[in-house]
Amino acid sequence: MNTKITSAIGIGFCCLCFTISAQAQIPQYKFDPEWPKLPLPNKWWMQGVTGLYVDHEDNIWVLNRPSNLNNTENYAQLDPPTGACCVAPPAIIAFDFEGNVIESWDTQEGHGMMVDSEGYVWIGQETVRKYTSDGTLMGEIAHVPRDSMPPPDTEAVVGGLEEVRADEEAREIYYVDNYLNGRVMVHDMDTLEFKRGWGAYGKPLSEISMDAADIRYDPASPAALEWIGHVTLGLSNDGLVYVADRRGNRFQVFTRSGEFIKEFFLATSTLQRGSAGGVAFSHDPEQRYLIVPDIQNNNIWILNREDGTVVNQIGSAGDNGGQFHGLHMVAVDSQGNLYTGEVQQGERVQKFRLLN
Repeated sequence: MNTKITSAIGIGFCCLCFTISAQAQIPQYKFDPEWPKLPLPNKWWMQGVTGLYVDHEDNIWVLNRPSNLNNTENYAQLDPPTGACCVAPPAIIAFDFEGNVIESWDTQEGHGMMVDSEGYVWIGQETVRKYTSDGTLMGEIAHVPRDSMPPPDTEAVVGGLEEVRADEEAREIYYVDNYLNGRVMVHDMDTLEFKRGWGAYGKPLSEISMDAADIRYDPASPAALEWIGHVTLGLSNDGLVYVADRRGNRFQVFTRSGEFIKEFFLATSTLQRGSAGGVAFSHDPEQRYLIVPDIQNNNIWILNREDGTVVNQIGSAGDNGGQFHGLHMVAVDSQGNLYTGEVQQGERVQKFRLLN
């Protein structure tokens, strides 16, 4: 056979193999109906999930809203009880890899959480509070009441926290304070002192605008100059900060010093609550994929992390196992399995096993 033809066939075959291999790496998942172990202890009925995190030992920590249990559900906690079901759970419940409850304690409700490698639990509660793994309060970041109308560059929490994450190597805690539609804030993990912060496109905190024209989402118009609210974040292994602007259907990428790198968009026809509900990363060392919960369309988006291209979609709207009703949170364990948390009528955590 002609040598050139043979080489061309070989190159083409190798390219085909590479394409098939690359496609095979796109994560595929299956709903696990046996996680967590049910029923929960003590007649608990888990409520709206506002924080979800997998720690370094693959324990799954859940922050929920016990106050959501209403007077047509809490018969067992009345005095005297009028039924066998149900009791409001503690705000914090931790599960092991098999789905057994291994820790629980009560604290005030909040939004966003993480657990560091030393076992401290960080919770967004109109400020950021640091707890031991059994619920002892160790410290909190300064808080300024929203009604005092502090300036944009105030170095304290004002309110509306969405997520908390840490760069433990640098000993820094990151959170999004949704005052003025969103401020990324960075504090020292040990002293809790403020270090830096920024707004959309990396602008200084002092330059954040509340002009209505700058915070309006229109899929047919240029992107808003500011985040539009309900902003959350994630930290990648390669030193980048991914900020999800839910109602702007947008992700912006920064260095850890706050330098803007790029942005991309998701399901841009989604109005009202928006599609970009959070940021998690696939478990491979390169973290090739972003894993995004969508509270309005009630599915998980799998995106190519480099350019935001959608490569897969998990789940659908509904109340059955494997479906979502108010998909709010997503987390990933060391084996690549997904965990989800729901608000609205969902009020549960679910597990999706990685198949490949």
